[in-house]
Parts: sequence; structure tokens; C-alpha cells
Amino acid sequence: MLVLSYIRDHKEEVIERLSIKNFNNVALIDEILKLDDERRATQKQCDETLAALNNNARVIGDLYKQGKAAEANELKAKNNEMKELGKTLADRLEAIKQEIQTKLVEIPNTPRIDVPRGTSAADNVNVHQEGDMPQLYEGAKPHWELLNQYGLADFDLGNKVTGAGFPFYKGKGAKLQRALINFFLDEASASGYNETQPPVVVNEASAYATGQLPDKEAQMYAVPLDGFYLIPTAEVPLTNMFRDTIVKEEQLPIKTVGYSNCFRREAGSYGKNVRGLNRLHQFDKVEIVEIANPVGSYDRLEAMKNHVAGLLRKLELPFRILHLCGGDMSFTSATTYDFEVWSAAQQLWLEVSSVSNFETFQANRLKLRYKDKNGNIQLVHTLNGSALALPRIVAALLEDHQTPEGIHIPKALQKYTGFDIIS
Repeated sequence: MLVLSYIRDHKEEVIERLSIKNFNNVALIDEILKLDDERRATQKQCDETLAALNNNARVIGDLYKQGKAAEANELKAKNNEMKELGKTLADRLEAIKQEIQTKLVEIPNTPRIDVPRGTSAADNVNVHQEGDMPQLYEGAKPHWELLNQYGLADFDLGNKVTGAGFPFYKGKGAKLQRALINFFLDEASASGYNETQPPVVVNEASAYATGQLPDKEAQMYAVPLDGFYLIPTAEVPLTNMFRDTIVKEEQLPIKTVGYSNCFRREAGSYGKNVRGLNRLHQFDKVEIVEIANPVGSYDRLEAMKNHVAGLLRKLELPFRILHLCGGDMSFTSATTYDFEVWSAAQQLWLEVSSVSNFETFQANRLKLRYKDKNGNIQLVHTLNGSALALPRIVAALLEDHQTPEGIHIPKALQKYTGFDIIS
């Protein structure tokens, strides 16, 4: 959530930067600022009324001591009327605050000034690409056929037990999943991230704090009876660990990594590119989260990008890094880089990670702050990234590393799988 005082002091800049995300609802910003004017005026009236009530209470006490009961009673009656006014003002003040809050959460984060303009993924900017494209043998197959051929996953069984998008992993397919999770966690630990295993359900306050609520795109699985939500990413519980806290500046950056199941309804996702593991409702992911000092948060973003790139190199997968345009960014992000791997049999780039800096947007909702060297309380910057999401990594591994003899396992992963080929 944007800081209201920043909107007021930098209105034109906020409007210009929001236009990069194709958000042009200037009327909403004006409504918020008008409400804030009313809030300030009402707050002043409340303060003045309370001060008058306190002063009158002292005067009434003095009048009674002086034996001036009639004057005291007259002033007491006026004070009672003033109390009613004070209550009315306090109620109005609370209503204004709630209305401001409701409108503020409709405004996305302001993108960093270097975010490319654009309306869709076609406008994203390729900033880096490496790795040779695999030259597959004649008869090479897409991953969904390989999964079936080698008995690695069962989509029909998942559909029977749960529904579409909830596959069973079996045999070496299950071992490959576990191997990737352990590999990603170990690599993150070696990079200084503190491993944490979070819950996969969160309450409404947590989903709100990291920007999943309001759920504008209907992607969250809800548990209405308990007021819980299944997490779409471990980012939600890992970041909420620090909700309503003030950390010390010397603690920053705080680096956390967690593995979790992730759940997404993927409402509106249809078409030829959602087959097999390309798009699931339940999947595994390792997430890295950082709480950073605003001064160095973009250095931390670069470090996170380098970490993800290192994982893909070790998995021997060709990849590219895209700087997302305003129209393809999330509601909460200030800047995002997507990592995509080449799926050789499908001839597609598949997104496997998004690394983002949210600046103070999440921290403002989280009330997550730090105390600087001068004793001032400031909002932190929050960052996160997938390191990595498994389904499309598995899809690319199977397709890119297939041979007529079987599917070769990258050297870095073999100590985790216990085998070097799936045949």
C-alpha cells in the first residue's frame, strides 16, 4: 500500500509512475486526498473538542469547590452536549479512515522509473540470455508424454482423487521432486538464507498484508469456515513472520528461504500452453525472501537474480531474464525480473521464477519497520523470488535432457536423486 503522505507530497510523480502500469485513475487519487483533507479537519475538531472537555472538567471541579454549584451544573450540561459532539466526530473520523484505507488498497505500487512501458508480455525486455538450445533427436517428446512413458506422474489419478491440475508424482518422478527441493534449499542455505518451513494456510490479515487480498483475480483458494487461505507462494507466510515488528538496522538484510506446496486457482488460464506441468493448481516451490534497508535494496535484488541464475546454470538449462513491463507486473511490485527456461520439445520459454522488489508497498501494510542509526523509525523494503518453482523446471529438464537412451540428470542434481538417468 502506498504511503498517503507520499501521495500528497508527490502527487504528480505518483500519477506519472502509475501510468507505467497503465493505471490512470487520477479521480481515485483526488478522492483519497480530499478524504484526507476531511480527516485532518475532523481530527483537528476532535482534538479541540477533547481539549475543551478536559479544560471544562477542571473548571467544573473548581466551581464546585467554590460553592458555585449552579454555574458548575450549567457548564456540566454544556459539557455533556460537547461529549455527544466529540463522539459524533470520533465516529466520523473512524469512518473516514476506513474509507481512505478501502480506496488506498485499490492503488497499485508505483513502478520504479526504469520499468519499461507496455501493456502485455510482448513488451517485456530481454536483458540477458545464456545457454545453448538443445538439439533434440528425431522422435523427441514433450514432457507430458515423457512423464507417462517413464511412469513419473499420473494426471488421471490426480483428476480422480482431486481434480485437474493436481497430479500424483511416482517413482523417480517423486524422487526428482524431492531432489530438486533439497538442492534448492541447500543452495539457498549456502548463500546465507535461513531455512524456514512455513504453514501452507494463512489468515486474512496475512493475505492482506502481502497484497494477495483483495483478491482481484480470484486466484486464492479460501477456507471460509475458518477464515483461512491456502498460500499461492511461501512469500506470504515468510514475509508475515515480520508483520507488526520493528527490526534493528544492523539486522538488515534478513534473508529467509522456505519450501512449501503452493495453491492457485489459475482462473482464466486456458489454451494450448497449459498442458502437462505447464500450469497446475498445486505445485512445489522454494521461495527466497529478504527484508532490506531501502538504501541497498536494489543491490540485494541483483544478488537474488544472481542466485537464481546460478541455480539454472547448475541445472544445465538455457535461460533468459526479462525485465517486466508495467502492464505485465504484479499489483504489488515496484520492479520484477522473470526467469524463463527453454522447453525444447514444446519450443517455448517457460517462466520458472519472478524476482521482485516491492520497496515499501508491502512493508506499509505489514507495519514492518526498522530503527535507523538516528533512532528514526522507517519502513523497510521487501523482496522475494522463486528459487525455484518446480513444475516447469521438471518439464524443461525432461525435454531438454532427453536422449534415445533416457533422460539424463544434471551432475549437480545426481547426489540428490541417487541416479544419473531415467530410463
